[in-house]
Amino acid sequence: MNSHNPANFRFGQYRTPQAERPAPIRPMAVRTVTSESLFHGDHEISIDHRGAMYRLKITRQGKLILNK
Repeated sequence: MNSHNPANFRFGQYRTPQAERPAPIRPMAVRTVTSESLFHGDHEISIDHRGAMYRLKITRQGKLILNK
């Protein structure tokens, strides 16, 4: 004899109730900086990140390239 009821196995039957679900994670506000405020008219800047030097360049097409 089968002791379980197949009606209990419907899709979504065993989802966590809303009251037990953790609160959704809200995205944090990301600080935005314009490229003009970084470059001040230059086409290349150096960035020191934890002792490693990176170069951020503006290409002729106006795109940004980051090199280590």
